[in-house]
Formats: sequence, C-alpha cells, structure tokens
Amino acid sequence: MLAPTLPAQSPFLPGTNIQFAWDSTSLGMLKTCPRLYQYVMILGYGESSMSPHLRFGIEYHSVLQDYDIAKATGTKHKPAMHQAIGKLLSRITDWTPDETTRAGKYKNPTTLLSLAIDYLDHFADDPAETYILANGKPAVELSFRFELDWGPKANPAQPYLLCGHLDRVVTFSDNLFVMDRKTSMSTLSDHYFDQWSPSNQMTLYTIASQIIIGSPVKGVILDAAQVLLEKPNDFKRGITYRTPEQLEEWTNDLAYWLNTAEAYAIADYWPMNDTACGMYGGCKFRTICSKSPRTRKAYLSSDHPQLPPEERWNPLKER
Repeated sequence: MLAPTLPAQSPFLPGTNIQFAWDSTSLGMLKTCPRLYQYVMILGYGESSMSPHLRFGIEYHSVLQDYDIAKATGTKHKPAMHQAIGKLLSRITDWTPDETTRAGKYKNPTTLLSLAIDYLDHFADDPAETYILANGKPAVELSFRFELDWGPKANPAQPYLLCGHLDRVVTFSDNLFVMDRKTSMSTLSDHYFDQWSPSNQMTLYTIASQIIIGSPVKGVILDAAQVLLEKPNDFKRGITYRTPEQLEEWTNDLAYWLNTAEAYAIADYWPMNDTACGMYGGCKFRTICSKSPRTRKAYLSSDHPQLPPEERWNPLKER
C-alpha cells in the first residue's frame, strides 16, 4: 500500500504573504504584473480545469523524459521510443480536450502522439548527449532547491530559496548545456528564439544547473516544436548563452525584486502593470482588471475559481 502524499510546505512565511521560496513561474508573474501575482499566488484564483496547453506540455515533457532515461541507460532508439510512447498512451486514455476550441484542436492526444514520434525520429542521432551525474544517474528531470545567502527582512533566519525543474543537462560540442523543450502553434522564426534572451526562466536554469553539476554551464539549448495539423511537425534548435557577468547581474536584480515583493506584501497592495495586459496573447485576468475596482471581486469569483491551498501554484511542490 502506498503511503499518502504529504502536502507541500507553504512557500510563504507563516502568517504572512511574504514568499520565501521562488521559482521562475512565480518570479515571472511578479515581474510581469504584481496584480497578476496577487491573483494567482496570494489569492489563489485559477482555472476550473487543466487547459489543453498545460496538459499537452506536461505529457510532452514526460514522454521525452522517459525516452531520455531509457537511452541514457543503454537502450537503443527504437525500443526506447516504443517504451516511452507506450507509457504515454496509458497516461492519456482519459484526456478528452474540447477540440472545437483552437487550443483543443491543436493540442490533443492525436497531435501529441504525432509530435512526440516526429521529435524522437527527428533527433534519433542527436549529437547532444545526456550528462551522467556523479551518482551514475542521467541528468534528466532534475529538481533543484537551493538557498540564497539572504532572506526576507521580516525573518532573515529563513533564507530565500530558488526552486524548479530542469528537463535535461547535456554535453554538446564539448560544453555543458541545459536542454529545454518548448511547443508552439506559431512559426519557429528567429523572433521566436530571440524571446529567450534575456529570459528570467533560462537565466535561472543556467544558474541552477551550475550549482547542481558543479561545473560551468554555457546556457540553454532550446528544442522548439511547432504543432502543425496538415503537414509534418516542424522542429528547430536554438541556443541562448549566458556569460558569468549576465548571471551576476540577474542575481543582483533578484535582490531588488524580492525586496519589492516583500514591500508589496507588507503594504498588502499589489499595483497593476497595465502595460502588460496584452502580452502573451492577453492576460487571463484582463477582463477582471477592466472592471471598476469595487466590482472586481464579484467577477473574479464567478470567472475564476479560488483554489484550495493544496491546488495552488507552489514552488515547493515535488514532481
């Protein structure tokens, strides 16, 4: 009998809205718009069901992870692919997204299987090889959690933590890189890859991988896949590099952002960044923020369920 899974520790100092455990997602929300951060991280407003984008991304990463582990332990390409696809099929039997929507049309079990098979065949002879850790395990789906050398002013004894997960660390052209897989419904142009430099997520991944591996990591290899319906899926690979000076700058900026977040929490006020409302296809709370402040809570409650603490985004939740 499996032991029950214990709920993850709260990422906030007890009795406060001061977050001490951060990941690229929560930090990215804060940097994009403090009001967005408040709605998701503090108040817990979310979605009534998992979006096709999120489920598709989770399953895509999982099937490639299963393949990477099999290959790193000596399994040949075809058997490794069959194993990974078999596991995927068993996981998605209950997934039935609404294919009348654009998201469901492009991201569903059929397109997922097509994309995974095409990707694995496209990179069957990939020169990027999974790095093997000192303990003999392949560097695949690595969770990280490390302390900074300072903490919130409200409780300096509790250091800030940076948390997250890395898809894979690889050796490529005699250098170490993090490898991150992305899916998109848009064309994979130079503009697509330009968005990852600068990038909060990719810089944090580079810093974390250097701490995990204990060796210099040059940056992140981005394997991007365009989901297409009427012709073979398109794949492109790009690299976003980080110099030591860039990593130092990001860390220095981080101190500013975390101090600012603590100030927002103490004031219990999270200002709206109205220049970000149209970013990434439009914020999901844009219609809420367009309402008069006195009516927003009513619209929030009807349009976005307030999730219980155990279902909210939590950087300390283990995979």
